[in-house]
Amino acid sequence: MIVLKNIEKIYRTETVETIALHGIDLEIEEGEFVSIMGPSGCGKSTLLNIMGLLDEPSAGYVHIEGTRIDSYSDRSLATLRNHQIGFVFQSFHLIPDLNILDNVMLPLIYRKTSTKERRERARTALERVGLQSRLHHFPHQLSGGQQQRVAIARAIVGSPRILLTDEPTGNLDSQMGGEIMKILQSLKSDSGTTVVMVTHDEEKAEQTDRVVRIFDGRLVA
Repeated sequence: MIVLKNIEKIYRTETVETIALHGIDLEIEEGEFVSIMGPSGCGKSTLLNIMGLLDEPSAGYVHIEGTRIDSYSDRSLATLRNHQIGFVFQSFHLIPDLNILDNVMLPLIYRKTSTKERRERARTALERVGLQSRLHHFPHQLSGGQQQRVAIARAIVGSPRILLTDEPTGNLDSQMGGEIMKILQSLKSDSGTTVVMVTHDEEKAEQTDRVVRIFDGRLVA
């Protein structure tokens, strides 16, 4: 599903060169739930952004579903992200002036779907995360755990085959974090979604199929 080959990521300024990732070889199978762990600043989020085609490696290449994507145009990359990849971040990134239903509908605006279909799909996604009674609430009217569930609904409304999550339980208490983990696990088991989760939480990582560890930009396990 996702194959990274000899990935390097280097950030350069006029005076400093920082190696964020070095020699990363990683394969994630279809339907796998993988957690990525490591200390702050080790390259976890950089790796996730490269998997999600939000950032380009300085060297090496990425395959998504058997296709090497370094030859893709920006338009083709945007289409691939919109149709195949969902993103969930630690900060929920909800638009405060839109209600929950409209927030979840946003990714579908870039597809050739009717308003009716967008609303139906958004309602289904919100029902899946247990928020069918909150459609017309605004983000500030929800708890942190509920806002993260909205963010997950928005990420899955387009039925992506890959879901990338960056510290999805990091701002939540243990109960809310447990509920988010149940949702992620159900996406894997019920829909066959490939889930990759960056986390600092060993307990949450142990609930996934495999733990990948990074230290100083290199895979260590």
